[in-house]
Amino acid sequence: MLKFKINGKNIEFNASPDTPLLWALRDNAGLTGTKYGCGIGACGACTVLVNGESIRSCQTPISSLSGKNITTIEGLSEHSDHPVQLAWLEAQVSQCGYCQSGQMMSAVALLKKIPKPNDAEIDEAMAGNLCRCATYQQIRAAIHLAASKEKKHGH
Repeated sequence: MLKFKINGKNIEFNASPDTPLLWALRDNAGLTGTKYGCGIGACGACTVLVNGESIRSCQTPISSLSGKNITTIEGLSEHSDHPVQLAWLEAQVSQCGYCQSGQMMSAVALLKKIPKPNDAEIDEAMAGNLCRCATYQQIRAAIHLAASKEKKHGH
């Protein structure tokens, strides 16, 4: 039995220790906002936060998470009003939307480390998140927008 927190709630999983976190989230916890993209940790669609750091959930076995705090897109805010979520809407980032939860989770981790990132810092931090629709300019604009919202909303 493995124990950790997902979105602030204590969770116990009775599954094989090598089960990827992605499948524990989607299949066991019913949190389908985290997406399967490539299965090899290359696209970023499955990005979640573990103790505030962005990780690829498709490549992270649940056995490595004992006692850790996992945050998924569903756990960013109760009313979808996290500054990154609001900025994504305001900048009209989403097209197909498939990569967006992973993009947002990477942006949250970036803003935690660098509250006011420049374009180069954004590009470097977001390089591992692929967008089929090529909304990279909108993503960068949304991150700048979220950085300005973070101070006002205290997230």
